[in-house]
Amino acid sequence: VEGGAQVIDVNMDEGMLDSEKAMTKFLNLLSSEPDISKLPIMIDSSKWSVIEAGLKCVQGKGIVNSISLKEGEASFIKSAEKVLQYGAAVIVMAFDEDGQADSYERRIQICERAYNILTKKVGFKPQDIIFDPNILTVATGIEEHNNYAVDFIKATKWIKENLPLAKVSGGVSNISFSFRGNDTVREAMHSVFLYHAIKVGLDMGIVNAGQLAIYQDINPELLTLVEDVLLNRRPDATEDLVKYAETIKGKDKKTAKEEQEWRSYDVRERLKYSLIKGITDYIDIDAEEARQGFEFPIQVIEGPLMDGMNVVGDLFGEGKMFLPQVVKSARVMKKAVAYLIPFIEEQKKLSADTRAKGKILLATVKGDVHDIGKNIVGVVLSCNNYEVIDIGVMNSCEKILTKAKEENVDIIGLSGLITPSLDEMVYVAKEMERLKFTTPLLIGGATTSRVHTAVKISPNYSGTVIHVLDASRSVPVVSNLLNDQLKEAMQAEVKTDYENIRQKYQARQSETKYVALQTARDNSFKPDWDNFKASKPNKLGLTVYKDFSLKELAEYIDWSPFFAAWELAGRFPAILEDPIIGEESTKLYKDAQVILNDIIENNLLKANAVVGIFPANATDDDIEIFTES
Repeated sequence: VEGGAQVIDVNMDEGMLDSEKAMTKFLNLLSSEPDISKLPIMIDSSKWSVIEAGLKCVQGKGIVNSISLKEGEASFIKSAEKVLQYGAAVIVMAFDEDGQADSYERRIQICERAYNILTKKVGFKPQDIIFDPNILTVATGIEEHNNYAVDFIKATKWIKENLPLAKVSGGVSNISFSFRGNDTVREAMHSVFLYHAIKVGLDMGIVNAGQLAIYQDINPELLTLVEDVLLNRRPDATEDLVKYAETIKGKDKKTAKEEQEWRSYDVRERLKYSLIKGITDYIDIDAEEARQGFEFPIQVIEGPLMDGMNVVGDLFGEGKMFLPQVVKSARVMKKAVAYLIPFIEEQKKLSADTRAKGKILLATVKGDVHDIGKNIVGVVLSCNNYEVIDIGVMNSCEKILTKAKEENVDIIGLSGLITPSLDEMVYVAKEMERLKFTTPLLIGGATTSRVHTAVKISPNYSGTVIHVLDASRSVPVVSNLLNDQLKEAMQAEVKTDYENIRQKYQARQSETKYVALQTARDNSFKPDWDNFKASKPNKLGLTVYKDFSLKELAEYIDWSPFFAAWELAGRFPAILEDPIIGEESTKLYKDAQVILNDIIENNLLKANAVVGIFPANATDDDIEIFTES
């Protein structure tokens, strides 16, 4: 509010939250703050039950974010009638039965259809309709995305001219997602985009109001580069903006000689370097050299290529790489895999047993159009001689389970990137139980987690349910599940692990029941002073411990949070024996011991402590503390 926001968007969609309860509690707290509650509240959720819970709490006219034609006209009308009943305005996403609108033509077609339904069939006031024609990410390195900003601006202009009184909004931060981690470029992109969109009629935008650059204060060079990208004025605009972004991130310019130094690296390091830098020039040569050094060609993919992609993922997650660079890395990976595939196929033919090790169905669940992670898993499993049946994105539960039966698959893998996918995965698990499936169910994707899988998905299916963190973990998990000697032990271990997770989660969720304040005071501890003699400490006041023994302190280190910080989930020391991450955990632990021993032996850190013991007494609800004097 202090940053200048004019509407507050409240979203409680998170896999492990009771979203309805959280929305209700938060909005009730919000309503007690006059400076905040004076602004309109936008209730943002992908679940209608959460939206309705929010509408019941909002004082005055709220805004629902959002409804769409994704589930068809009947569902759209039903939701719109509910919004109308609560007297709220509504954001309508440019999304229909065929998916998200990503062109100018699709945007105006869907918005016009929704406008006619709302005004003519539902009775909505046109001034209460807010269209979101989808602000999508530009500068991704993919040519088809270059016109996204232009198409949005054109669609906004068309809506304002052809759909009377309707308003237009959008999630502005989406436009700059390619440059995550570079606030200077992102803020400039947001300001420039708003400048051009507002001129044609954009009414509102979801953006961090406190982090917007002033248009005329933007560096002229940056302004030109950003406008070239947003208005798609040059085919090389993205590349030039990426170069500029790198300079303001403080990267040094290298000479041609320095740029070629990496060619003298070990072949594994050269492959990693090519992936990170997006260089395709030498990838076939290096892939061949690496192939000669491994027993099997698949090991090149599982080893240096996957190592490189993991580094790319980490750098992108930390905001140290931009999306166009990640796309280039993916192209390098694709080219390397394409080079190695013929050798992998030849190896299969020479193998004594050319049959697939097992049949696996992969699917992105209903309502989700994301498939990058799923595709990588498919490649890795295929390269390991598993037959992969990938049925793509936006798959209904019925389609997934029907296909699984038809193909008689050994394992079903579900993928999802957005929060609503989690609910769909729960539904699939329930249906598998109802239809008496016994097929193992693997869960993966950006929004999924081990905790959510254990607490929300696993209890609904008596078969095996396992969360798979990333593509590199898929092979050992699948291998163990399809091995008659290993699967029972793995299933038992997962079952025990997930039960422990559920118990801990339930313990944290149990609500504390509070008694009345006077009752608590009446129940306070009553000391028997006649039969009690207080011991006096040897020393009152402060005691300072200087340069405490690091060797002694090291014995009390809790290593479990250390592994968690490295995204290795498990309790120490059991994590060192984990069949999937045990080897890496052991390596990490040994490395940590080397560093810790160096710190201790060379006194690189000083451990000091201060302890204070003071006279005190209680007076009603207060504790009075006295100085030693």
